[in-house]
Amino acid sequence: MDKHSIIHRIKETKVVAVIRGQDAKEAAQLSKAAVEGGVRAIELTYTTPGIEEAFNDLQNTDALLGAGSVLDSETARLAILAGANFIVSPYFVNGVAELCNRYGIPYMPGCMTIKEMATAMEAGCDVLKLFPANHFEPSFIKSVNGPLPNVRVMPTGGINLDNMKDWLNAGAVAIGIGSDLNKAYQNGGYEAAVELSGKYMQKIAE
Repeated sequence: MDKHSIIHRIKETKVVAVIRGQDAKEAAQLSKAAVEGGVRAIELTYTTPGIEEAFNDLQNTDALLGAGSVLDSETARLAILAGANFIVSPYFVNGVAELCNRYGIPYMPGCMTIKEMATAMEAGCDVLKLFPANHFEPSFIKSVNGPLPNVRVMPTGGINLDNMKDWLNAGAVAIGIGSDLNKAYQNGGYEAAVELSGKYMQKIAE
């Protein structure tokens, strides 16, 4: 898939599950639970030890696989070689943007200010991660789109079933869910994560 097809799929699915596991096996299980619940975009974070094993384990799923918590171009390249279709980081890294542009891979860096967003856009980033989103109100997107009408925002951090539609209705192209899903898995295991993922996708359809 080319860059724009990947972005289109993220916009279409509207939910990206941000997966943090104690190890690669747990990350793969949590990812499979999210996919079984209907989520079609998975962000495997590089804070998980040996996360490349999870990429290998998930190659046969029909979900879009991305890499999160990518802090440098070396890690971005390893992630792409492991099968990542998109790259996410908590803040903008110019070297990662250059590498992703070179290989036609979407790069979605975390941004909080107008200046950060403008810098990322100028470096070729089409979708920006608003992180941590729990420090903002959904109306922030409209405020940003005043001076920067082309900014496309994916809020992540603090997104839950109660506020997800507020963000999407405010103009978010997709939402990143993480802590809720990880808590469900820790407290109730695989089936609880499947159930919660299904609730998110059901809410999208409402």
